[in-house]
Amino acid sequence: MSASSPFAVASFRGRIGHDARSGYYPVPHRYRLHLTLACPHCLQIAVTHSLLGLDDTLPVTLLPALPDDGDDGYLALRPLYEATSHQHPGPAAAPVLSDDWSGRIVSTDPAEILVDLAGRFPGPDVHPRGAEAAIAAVRQLCERSINTPAQRAGQADATPAERAGALEILLDGLAAIERRLDFQPYLLGEDLTLADVELWVTLVRLDTVHRWHLDAAAVQDIAEHSQVWAYAGRLAGHPAFGRHLDLDGIARRHHTRCLGEEAAGAAIQIVDWAEHAQGRVYSG
Repeated sequence: MSASSPFAVASFRGRIGHDARSGYYPVPHRYRLHLTLACPHCLQIAVTHSLLGLDDTLPVTLLPALPDDGDDGYLALRPLYEATSHQHPGPAAAPVLSDDWSGRIVSTDPAEILVDLAGRFPGPDVHPRGAEAAIAAVRQLCERSINTPAQRAGQADATPAERAGALEILLDGLAAIERRLDFQPYLLGEDLTLADVELWVTLVRLDTVHRWHLDAAAVQDIAEHSQVWAYAGRLAGHPAFGRHLDLDGIARRHHTRCLGEEAAGAAIQIVDWAEHAQGRVYSG
């Protein structure tokens, strides 16, 4: 079985600039992100943060791939959780958007953090007005047509028919993406958006996590969507994407959490992510 989706449970859902009563105004140097790049949600946030050029506006604290406090999460995050919710019962997990002024957590909800970064701070328009539904549709496609079926196709307890059905859904999802990329450089047209961040992280996960539990024939079928993987490699060469790839951390996180058996597809890497990221060869 592939590793389960490492989404942190959204315990805190404050918003920046959405409600004046909350006091969370979009002020430079007030907020901080706490991320582990081995987590797909955190990777999305890190890429978006870089695309927006927020390094000098909203600092990032990077955490190791694996929590240092076992099931209780990260020791470094525990004071933030305790300050926000006394004797917080859950793990101190990333991602976290915190308020340096109060020492409290603003949000642990990845989707809302992404929207607030894109909408409340200056930078390229990666969440354009009117594209909300299209971006949400890509998020749904990634989850329902790539992540979930990829996990099911690699589950040892699935029947052959279930694995075949899941693989068919996955291949159909990749084919739908390939059709979009036939006539435009990015999912929604000529410009990078949060839809591309969502898809890119999903493709990284497919090749670095789910592939370990798929048979060789399945991986070869997945790899045949050459335009999709060329797009993934091209984005890896973009400094806002490739600089955040922690391949060793992803591997450690996966192999520590995963209970499934390795399959023949583990030996067939689809994209040389390190080569693309190190080369930083990108043409927009």
